[in-house]
Amino acid sequence: MSAAAFPTVRLGEVLAQSDRAVASSELPEVNLAGVYSFGRGLFKRGPMRPAETSYKTYNRLVRDDFVISQPKAWEGALARVTDEFEGWFLSPVFPTFTADPRRLLPAYLEWFCKRKSVWQDLQILSKGMGARRETVSPEQFLSLEIPLPPLEEQRPMVARIEALAAKVREARGLRSASNDQANAFSRSAADRAYNALVATDGLSRLQDACVSITDGDHLTPAFSENGVKFIFVGNVSTGRLHFDRVKHVTRDYFQYLSPARVPRRGDILYTAVGATLGVPAVVECDEDFCFQRHVAILKPDLKTANPHFIWHMLRSRTVLDRAWASTTGSAQPTIPLRAIRELPIPLPPLNEQARIVAELDALQTKVDAVKALQTETAAELDAMLPAILHKAFKGEL
Repeated sequence: MSAAAFPTVRLGEVLAQSDRAVASSELPEVNLAGVYSFGRGLFKRGPMRPAETSYKTYNRLVRDDFVISQPKAWEGALARVTDEFEGWFLSPVFPTFTADPRRLLPAYLEWFCKRKSVWQDLQILSKGMGARRETVSPEQFLSLEIPLPPLEEQRPMVARIEALAAKVREARGLRSASNDQANAFSRSAADRAYNALVATDGLSRLQDACVSITDGDHLTPAFSENGVKFIFVGNVSTGRLHFDRVKHVTRDYFQYLSPARVPRRGDILYTAVGATLGVPAVVECDEDFCFQRHVAILKPDLKTANPHFIWHMLRSRTVLDRAWASTTGSAQPTIPLRAIRELPIPLPPLNEQARIVAELDALQTKVDAVKALQTETAAELDAMLPAILHKAFKGEL
């Protein structure tokens, strides 16, 4: 059946709000769920005690019911209840709905609501001022119109979408594995160079190769609309410095910083906290900027150390393991400055460093080319499922 032949109906004609409310006083403990934005389904938040909250009721989830987040439905916080969430609960700001089994497959509705155009329609319908106050009522959700072929056509359509979506997920998995392998290959080359140098040149401390090693200023930055760029751990965590989503500080704040905390070309920034701890990035620009205190700055002694050589050595597994072994804290692991200064690296003569850098840089260039291609394919994969859904609900799949 073509798109033109699909009858269009209001959701309220084939979907009804469910009465799944259970009094909080009757629930000593429940498994609480949540709803991801952008059509990503439900997630598990874990056990909680409803009686200890301000809500008088909680909604029990039933397989194939449909739920929306009233505060975030316009952002794609819409989901079908799958088997694993049967019997879980949501707060009353997540109303639940039941499909008419004679006319609407829950999976068909689920795929329909994964489309960005649906979220945009809900945003237009939503009430409130500002993104944080926009809400979607059950009545507004039920006012949406949906193209509705007969059940016997919905079933093969859903099966086709799910088969294609599975192939997209498989391709994403392969792309991710390939990216991991590229990174592992690059690190293994650094490991081999590191181990060979240790055998011939022994080890030095990182501080022996640097004029100074310190962290960002510990005072609260003086942020402003414009001024000098201020970066965070995330701007370094890829191993390359980038200025995406930075803040700015006043020029006065920047000028107050000591020279040891002002990055210059050839310096090395080093992530000192969090899941991406131990990642170095060489400063390759002449632009003024500063950074948060959870980033350390290494100023190599150019008479004895090549900055790119240090970058490669810091990426070796031996040094990374040593960095993690030196961390403090469990919720947010942090490597102290004293431990960074003691990190073990080989320090051969400058001409030998240059030779190794040339070899490892050539390899890294190839790895970066592979990763750039993977980034392109990732963008194509991200666009593929929306294109599939667009065709499906036009009757062209």
